[in-house]
Amino acid sequence: MRPLAVIGNVNVDLIVGPVAPWPKAGTETVVDHDDLRVGGQAGNTGLAWQALDVDFEIAANVGDDQFGHWLREAFGARADKWPVRPESTTLSVGMTHPDGERTFFTTRGHLPRFSLADVLCVLDGKRLGGGYALLCGSFLTDDLTGDYEAFFDWAGSHDIAVALDTGWPMQGWTPANCKAAREWLARCDLALFNEVETVTLAGTPDPVDAARRIQSMTKKGATAVVKRGPEGAIAIGPGGTLVRAAAPDVKVIDTIGAGDVFNAAFLAALAQDQPLTASLEAATRVASRAISTLPRNYGEPMHPREATHERA
Repeated sequence: MRPLAVIGNVNVDLIVGPVAPWPKAGTETVVDHDDLRVGGQAGNTGLAWQALDVDFEIAANVGDDQFGHWLREAFGARADKWPVRPESTTLSVGMTHPDGERTFFTTRGHLPRFSLADVLCVLDGKRLGGGYALLCGSFLTDDLTGDYEAFFDWAGSHDIAVALDTGWPMQGWTPANCKAAREWLARCDLALFNEVETVTLAGTPDPVDAARRIQSMTKKGATAVVKRGPEGAIAIGPGGTLVRAAAPDVKVIDTIGAGDVFNAAFLAALAQDQPLTASLEAATRVASRAISTLPRNYGEPMHPREATHERA
């Protein structure tokens, strides 16, 4: 199995709900459910890999408080080298709604101070050579984002394929944020975006056309994936091949981190040298199971198979 790593935001999620309608100012609302959990795009990806019994590395930082200690404990020895920042740990409070969607309120906390030096003190380029590194939380990790070009150079020097999932920018998809994302995509081997992000960046409403445009923005031979929720997923592979995967019909309980779980299963399948179609199907299946179970369940472990295909 090829090596896997995720680099980005690990923070605390406090999920409460469901809430409907939105409360009026000055009132108190009693909800049926609360859940304090490890969160952030990198955190969600790492948790999915742990549940799927997939070996991986995770580069992150934490704040100097009880939440920071708790996050490190969740990843055991993998978090031994995580830097501890003097800031408080970033906290996201998520309000769920009856349709399974959610609204987040997030503090900046420690995440802006996550740096390239923090990444390199955790990850071993030689050990990750030939594998995949997922770069995520781009609009929250200010220091690292400012050094993305150096990160791409480092990954390239070790033959590490970079997958990008920027997450949703807090300022929205402004022209400046779109321009930055397109520049990052030019250095990436995989794009893992949801449908809204894809059509916004591509400037076209059709998801297939948008996926093709995103794929054209990436490195030669790269793959662009569009996560479409209940509509499943599509991917444009090397050579322009279109691949589709349907989503199972499930009762949605909690969509938080669904895209991150998808990323985890997709990359785990690719790391086992499974073809693009099988990888897309595995990602859709695992993500669908995760959002329809409470406590969250990811299905059976993804055991490595004998390598028979080229890296996507």
